[in-house]
Amino acid sequence: MMRIFFHRSKCIGCNACVETDKSRWRVSRKDGKCNLVGATEKKGIYRADVEDDESESLLKASKTCPVKIIKFEKLN
Repeated sequence: MMRIFFHRSKCIGCNACVETDKSRWRVSRKDGKCNLVGATEKKGIYRADVEDDESESLLKASKTCPVKIIKFEKLN
């Protein structure tokens, strides 16, 4: 299991995360920023617990994000 963190207010809407995993990321029609599907928000940080089979696409999303606002950690 993994937990992904996303600081949405710093998103520039480049779509890099959406291109790596269309099932986990969406672009908002309201403001053009990306949304982490299935996430909950606390103090401006969105987080979601995801299965290990998504780890490759999450790592790619975090590496391709030009503003480096996608982080994740391994859970037990």
